Amino acid sequence: MDRIEMGRRGEDAAAAYLERIGMSLEARNWRCPLGEIDIVAWEDDSLVLCEVKTRRSERAGSAEDAVSATKQRKLVRLAEAYLASGGRTPGSVRFDVVAIRVLSGERALLRHYRGAFEVPA
Repeated sequence: MDRIEMGRRGEDAAAAYLERIGMSLEARNWRCPLGEIDIVAWEDDSLVLCEVKTRRSERAGSAEDAVSATKQRKLVRLAEAYLASGGRTPGSVRFDVVAIRVLSGERALLRHYRGAFEVPA
């Protein structure tokens, strides 16, 4: 399985998990000139912007470590662009990370970090 396929399968698993826990998915791979949001979902009146990271190993660091301060700032700018594009007004906005570690074959470990980071002041 190549890197692109692994990433797609990780996003599929994350989307299925988020729906299973009751979130309503609004968009996957939402794009604008600034970049892409992996998953946009709603939980009650909260807009949830979810970054999905999938890794085969932790040799280069954990999947969670890949959501650096630079990536967080980019996600905040993407959230602003998403909100400006119209649609429902959220009561709050939350940034989640779903980290997936492929173990073997079809087995993987999924970790969901709700409110993984705050919007910097």
